[in-house]
Amino acid sequence: MAEHLREQQFAFARHLRDPQRHPAPPGIEDRRMAIYRDLFFNNIDALLAGNFPVIRQTLGDADWRDLVRGFYARHRSHTPLFPEVAREFIRFLRDCPVREDAPWLAELAHYEWVELALQISDEPAPRHDPDGDLLDGIPITSPQAWALAYRWPVPRIGPDYRPSAPPTAPTLLLVRRDADHAIRFADLSPLVYRLFELLGERRLSGRQALQQLAAEAGVAADDGFIAQGGAMLSRMRHEGSLLGTALPG
Repeated sequence: MAEHLREQQFAFARHLRDPQRHPAPPGIEDRRMAIYRDLFFNNIDALLAGNFPVIRQTLGDADWRDLVRGFYARHRSHTPLFPEVAREFIRFLRDCPVREDAPWLAELAHYEWVELALQISDEPAPRHDPDGDLLDGIPITSPQAWALAYRWPVPRIGPDYRPSAPPTAPTLLLVRRDADHAIRFADLSPLVYRLFELLGERRLSGRQALQQLAAEAGVAADDGFIAQGGAMLSRMRHEGSLLGTALPG
């Protein structure tokens, strides 16, 4: 009896996920099944549409619903939590490219997801000295400040701009959450992006990170370069991207 009920539940779930491929369990009126089919799919559709409005507008209603149906039918989620469904959608687009005419879909989805992810992020700040010397100490990046690199110009993609080939230069962004929980996006130069990468490793002093940056860029780490870099570190602390410096021990 238990095994029969279990198989009936699996058949029910398979049909809801992909009614074109899997018939409904026997003995259930199709009118009743249609209510469940619409209810489950529309919930996922509404949830994803709220998380990815640019993708929905760019693809149009019909192609958007086809995309969601593909996700709903084929993707095996790693979590049952609703706040994580958007991340599962990104994983689906990344692992199973679904549209040759939109090779930027996975990156655009990630770009749209970042705002939600930072809004709900509860990663605690590490112990730090907010007034520490950013050149001689080890700068600590905020867990709510992310440096991101995309092949595609994701901030520009939309209904009126659907590129077919990526530009030669990547799109580099710093996305951070302010103290008032507002999400800020800013363009980064390659040098500042690399500096933020180095600081995120939390093993170099600010001065050492700037010296390594200069060596990688093929420029002299002279007093002027270090002074400009120090001013950049101070601005990053003022805006909240840096918290301060690591505490001893």
